[in-house]
Amino acid sequence: MFWDEKAECMERDEINEVQLKKLQNIVKYAFDNVPYYHKKYTECEVFPEDIETLEDIKKLPFTTKTDLRESYPFGMFAVDKKEVIEIHSSSGTTGKPVVGGYTRKDIDYWSELMARGLTEWGITDEDIVQNTHGYGLFTGGFGVHYGAQKIGATVVPISTGQTRRQVELMNDFDTTLLVVTPSYGLYIGEVAKEEGFDPKDFGLKAIAFGSEMWTEEMRKRLEDTFGVPAYNIYGLTEMMGPGIGLECKEQNGLHIAEDFYYPEIIDSSTGKNLAEGERGELVLTNLQREAMPIIRFRTKDVTALHYDKCDCGRTFCRMERITGRTDDMIKVKGVAVFPSQIEKALLKVSEVEPHYQVIVTRPGSLDEIEVKVETSPDLFSDDVTEMLGIQRKIGEYLKNEIGIKVKVTLVEPKSIPRSEAKAVRVIDKRNFN
Repeated sequence: MFWDEKAECMERDEINEVQLKKLQNIVKYAFDNVPYYHKKYTECEVFPEDIETLEDIKKLPFTTKTDLRESYPFGMFAVDKKEVIEIHSSSGTTGKPVVGGYTRKDIDYWSELMARGLTEWGITDEDIVQNTHGYGLFTGGFGVHYGAQKIGATVVPISTGQTRRQVELMNDFDTTLLVVTPSYGLYIGEVAKEEGFDPKDFGLKAIAFGSEMWTEEMRKRLEDTFGVPAYNIYGLTEMMGPGIGLECKEQNGLHIAEDFYYPEIIDSSTGKNLAEGERGELVLTNLQREAMPIIRFRTKDVTALHYDKCDCGRTFCRMERITGRTDDMIKVKGVAVFPSQIEKALLKVSEVEPHYQVIVTRPGSLDEIEVKVETSPDLFSDDVTEMLGIQRKIGEYLKNEIGIKVKVTLVEPKSIPRSEAKAVRVIDKRNFN
């Protein structure tokens, strides 16, 4: 199913033609209206007329989160503030927050992008979308909300929290699409069972998930819990919000809306562009945004792009699942470790639950890493021998996955704190000051 089949199924040469025209327009628009870009491009001696081909995008300098923070709050806006009808922002937990502004046209663009994904998942104007993503400054809740309204679906804007109420509404309202973070989706499934419900009986058509690192094993747990397919959503506050990349029913990567975004993959160390299929850092450029065009933004997300035509019929390139970030890896004993690697190993063990915490310490001169994992209710008993056997098995899987020895601690069911937003997976107690 397609929301805009003409756009989503363009031939590659047509996509490139559209991208070049929009790239030329947005570079000139940013140069003329955003002081940051006018100053930056002038200093680099690159100007809008220098963009004659798509390859010429490499002439333009990158935009980083630091650049956006230094422009706080409205320094990246290309329009007068009176034209901005909505503002979103990052949390700002590592510095000044990043602010995103939206004109009425931008909201329309955002709605269009999300409508494409919802339609692909079989959602229509007869469906009920229960949206557990946050409705504050976080972009996640609003992006889904606007897309659902665009196609005429009924939105239940419950936001995060009230987990038992979430379960009650799913049952009472006959929710057909549940929008969650992966960890929260599993938690809702747990609570549903505690309340006497079988999550498979809720009548869902699909689950849409995002805003958190995940693995294929976690997707399978979600699908097994609710008995429906689960589709990934990718988005960034800096670039608009959810809808940049959306999975189709093939579940073989997220289609990037190439008529709205130009994606690149670079080597994060050198900044050089990488070839199709090579993993590196994703760089994105807004091709169509009025309030706040962002050009060559370094996302820090690690992925790869594929340009072959998808079996679903869409021709937009497919982005592989994000496997980590260039700035959130844990370096332990000289080894770079991503939390997703740990999760992948843990979810191969049926006797434990998909709830864990990674604790990194440095009691002396050497790093130590401990993984606390919840056991299943059936395993947690006085059978010490069996528990030790599972601990050893997990330790072997982890060492095989990340290459170093890890201390594994099994803890009782439901003792790891649950999150109704992004799960806190890593606690780094080392002092690097």
